[in-house]
Amino acid sequence: MYNAKGRYVLMLVLAIAAGVSLYYGHHQFAAVVGLMFAFVIWSHYKSSSILMASKFFKNGDHERAARLLAEVPNADRLARNRRGYYEFMMANIALKKEDYEAAEYHFQIASRFPMGGQSDKSFVMIHLANLALRKKDKDRALAYASKAKELAVTDRAKDIIQKIEKEALALA
Repeated sequence: MYNAKGRYVLMLVLAIAAGVSLYYGHHQFAAVVGLMFAFVIWSHYKSSSILMASKFFKNGDHERAARLLAEVPNADRLARNRRGYYEFMMANIALKKEDYEAAEYHFQIASRFPMGGQSDKSFVMIHLANLALRKKDKDRALAYASKAKELAVTDRAKDIIQKIEKEALALA
């Protein structure tokens, strides 16, 4: 659970340790350090700084979360269980900046990946329905609302879905 600079420093330390251990003939230790180095590289591409970003995101520090999410080298390489959270956080940050096109794009991607549970997935659909309402797209808003209704478990989510359906039906 390091940021990108921390992982690079850790990789440098591990590479130096492997080199020194090879120089002194400790081949088994060098192999273990090499495996640790490989794990750090793997985690850099599969998990990146998503856990740290989610910590700041949950605490309301969206600016630091956005900086950590910007460190992700390639979002397509993230593990499936990390990609959904990455896209969800990126979408919410875009909503805070009132960039509705980017928010819709990220919510669309987040809807395709697994997240914490049905409640999280239902809120992704609720956000998509709200964005469709903003565009005055009645059909998409109702489709997203019906999918969110299937996934909703909390009373709060169900109330929001009812309001969205009522507003969508009021559109001409």
